[in-house]
Amino acid sequence: MIAFIARRIGIVIVSLLGASIAVFTVLNLLPGSPAQVILGQQATPQAIKQLTAQLGLNKPVWRQYVDWIGGLSHGSFGLSYISHQPIGSQISQALTVTGPVILFAMAVGIVIALPLGLFGALRNGKLTGTLAGVISQIGIAIPVVVGGLLLVIVFAVETHVFPSSGFPGWSQPFQALRSLVLPSVTLGVVEGAVLSRYVRASVLDQLRSDYLRTARAKGLKTRQALWRHGLRNAMIPLVTVVGLELASLVVGAIVVENVFELPGIGSLLLNAVNNRDLLTVQDIAMLVAATVLVLNLLVDVSYRLLDPRLRNTA
Repeated sequence: MIAFIARRIGIVIVSLLGASIAVFTVLNLLPGSPAQVILGQQATPQAIKQLTAQLGLNKPVWRQYVDWIGGLSHGSFGLSYISHQPIGSQISQALTVTGPVILFAMAVGIVIALPLGLFGALRNGKLTGTLAGVISQIGIAIPVVVGGLLLVIVFAVETHVFPSSGFPGWSQPFQALRSLVLPSVTLGVVEGAVLSRYVRASVLDQLRSDYLRTARAKGLKTRQALWRHGLRNAMIPLVTVVGLELASLVVGAIVVENVFELPGIGSLLLNAVNNRDLLTVQDIAMLVAATVLVLNLLVDVSYRLLDPRLRNTA
């Protein structure tokens, strides 16, 4: 197990290095000058040249990459080109919004997926089971942006139950939680619809297995046999899916935050892109990449812990 984890960590490090090269190369191939954007169209060539030197953008490209990746390896995200504030502190502040949105959304998704998927599997072939499948398909088909706008219309504009946008800060915990409900539900409903399909398929596989048929032949009802013998095995494949979907929620949260005007990672990234604050964009892209890779690593490890058959494989 230790050797397996060590190999996976090595793969994560190599993947992060490859991601850093790709992110840096793509962003630096974009046309235009950050100094030009900062100073405006009326700036003189001398002023642009001077600011470019101050930002360190006159150095060779390889040197800029080494300085950037060296700072990241020591936990330094650098200073924003626009605000001249530490990027690390801005990201930390944004994560206090994005983090809870992602966790709440996954909780909503699981609460929706487990009963819907189980019901669809147990009622497979019946009208009610088909209806459960239709509901999940509708949830998958609705774009996140459209779902968010529908929730705003119903719960913010019409009924005024939750705010439609903004975030008051954690100094007002109740109001802060209220402002995160709609974004979290927007992500969670779609996530629940996706996960319910996997729950249904996994439970159906267990219901068709030989050992569950044997349990039913001994007198157990289908639900009893599933609860005692099949449910744990059915949940094992879902660990991988949940981990991968949790990683996708990181990207989905960026979209939702801009719909609900939340000061999270999504808003920080959008502002950085609009202002051509390339260093901030690079840092956020690497943060997202690292989060996805670490989540995949944790999924691989947890999968082996749950399934003893995999512990002796490479």
